[in-house]
Amino acid sequence: MDAKTREKIPQGSGSVLAQGWCALSVLHDTIEAHVEKALQSQHGLSVREFSVLAALSEHEDSKMRMSQVSESVVLSQSATTRLVNRLEERGLLRRVLCPDDRRGIYTGLTEEGHRLLAEAHPTNDKALEEILDEAETNPELAPLVKALRTHRPGI
Repeated sequence: MDAKTREKIPQGSGSVLAQGWCALSVLHDTIEAHVEKALQSQHGLSVREFSVLAALSEHEDSKMRMSQVSESVVLSQSATTRLVNRLEERGLLRRVLCPDDRRGIYTGLTEEGHRLLAEAHPTNDKALEEILDEAETNPELAPLVKALRTHRPGI
């Protein structure tokens, strides 16, 4: 973690909660930038694109309603539509009409989407471990890194 990143965390100003929020924001931005660089350079994917592919892969038949996609990657409906359109143009996603509600549209992974996701997963995991190892050396970020590493969803 470079000195510039360390400077983003204010020392001694504001409440403990505000300082914690600032540290969390710095950690998030640092992780996202590092992982984005790795995914872009090796697979031509943004972090958001990777997140959409990963979220879809975890659902039944690797498909979700557009509203579910929006919620899973924390984007507005319009931003999600633009993102899905780009991934669809690349052949990574396809749209499918809902069989019991013709107004409903699902977005699903294609074989190419599954293949790219499988190739990108190790890159994502390695980049995440690298940046967490680096962030752990910062005393303000170390507790957050520890919490992230020990977090177990659903427990």
